[in-house]
Amino acid sequence: MASDEHPAWLLQRDNGAVLLVAVQPGARRSELAGLHDGALRVRVAAPPIEGRANDALCEWLARQLHCARRQVRVLRGETSRRKQVEVDLPPQQVRPCIEALLEQAQSPPARTTGAAEAPPTRSPS
Repeated sequence: MASDEHPAWLLQRDNGAVLLVAVQPGARRSELAGLHDGALRVRVAAPPIEGRANDALCEWLARQLHCARRQVRVLRGETSRRKQVEVDLPPQQVRPCIEALLEQAQSPPARTTGAAEAPPTRSPS
């Protein structure tokens, strides 16, 4: 892939970037859950009432991208689950942060149990 090409979920706009996002409001916690139809699937821990899910999405993205909240805003889709979110950062800065989150979302969860799994037993023939 050439350096000026971006994934489907990332667009360049003026001096910033636009993220295509599919939002799932009312989740237990805010997190990137992977991709959905060329957009980032983001679960947000806020209900879709009075713009709370939009605010939670923008706050979460600002934390993940290490920028100020005022640099992230919903450009299109305020009342839809499919959104375009504008970020006042160059795509070259946004892409590695989001790709690292995608990698985490796609890797299997770490085991948290302390007990070792017993090897499978074979029944005598």
